[in-house]
Amino acid sequence: MEYKQAEEKPLLEVAGLKKYFPIYKGILAKKTGDIKAVDDISFHIRKGEILGLVGESGCGKSTAGRTILNLLEPTGGKVTFEGEVLYDVEKKQKITANRMRQMRKDMQIVFQDPYASLDPRMNIGTILTEGVLKHKLYQKKEALDKAKELLEICGLSASAVHKYPHEFSGGQRQRIGIARALALNPKLIVGDELIAALDVSIQSQILTLFQEMIEKFSLTTLFISHDLSVVRYFCDRICVMYLGSVVEIGTSEQLFSQPLHPYTQALLSAIPKTSPKDNKDRIILTGEVPTAANPPKGCKFHTRCQYATKRCKQEVPQAIEAEPGHVVNCHLVEKRTGADYL
Repeated sequence: MEYKQAEEKPLLEVAGLKKYFPIYKGILAKKTGDIKAVDDISFHIRKGEILGLVGESGCGKSTAGRTILNLLEPTGGKVTFEGEVLYDVEKKQKITANRMRQMRKDMQIVFQDPYASLDPRMNIGTILTEGVLKHKLYQKKEALDKAKELLEICGLSASAVHKYPHEFSGGQRQRIGIARALALNPKLIVGDELIAALDVSIQSQILTLFQEMIEKFSLTTLFISHDLSVVRYFCDRICVMYLGSVVEIGTSEQLFSQPLHPYTQALLSAIPKTSPKDNKDRIILTGEVPTAANPPKGCKFHTRCQYATKRCKQEVPQAIEAEPGHVVNCHLVEKRTGADYL
């Protein structure tokens, strides 16, 4: 789907992004199909904005984040950063490897697993200064001083530069991951399920730290999470994914006050209620749960949707702007609002 151009050109634009993983079977390893992890998604992020990318486990959120940064080779689509095309698969256009390395310092990621994301053979000082020295932003001593400063900003001791990852807890490792991402003074940062692998007691601390760093360094952020209660208060806009595709996107207020897609409504109904006075019924999804290797025809959600019609089973819904900035892919919304295709 495509979106109307904002007055200010977005920092990041994603159009028709696809990432398929081939399936091989048999002795001869013959290709028999594809796992469509990311299947034709589009959105944009304006400078200074926090966009939440949400959905249930396996919907393709993390794969989308890594493909956008070119950490995974895209199957299709176009990604533009600061007006420069990183790649356009259909036009066979891609920036050079040297230029991509130069742009790495402007686009950083904090990975989900704080244990797997840090090289156990390197001490923390080496981990934090590796990128800085590679891009020649500082001399070695200055880079180490910068690393110590970032560790203290992120709530750790400067002496940690001499220690190794195994000497830290999961929460401390995630602080180091955030410090590493900030070391290159990026313009865009991707937070990939920052707290999913952490104890509940530590999660709020890491989220608070991450939010403080976004404000302190004026970062544009793609925040990937499955926790809607966190995304609601953390993000400016929210993009909902289902089985590799975007089904709804809008401001946090729009999605939580008036969710339009049945899948979004089901997700929101699953958020634990804090007040016994809240009598909203939980929406229980039934029906067959499809796989990305064999997604259903038409609307991918129709096998679990209580409102599905014959049209839903045959025709892929187009992107509809139900209200300014609130885009949804659903035939039912088209009928109810009479909105025009974008």
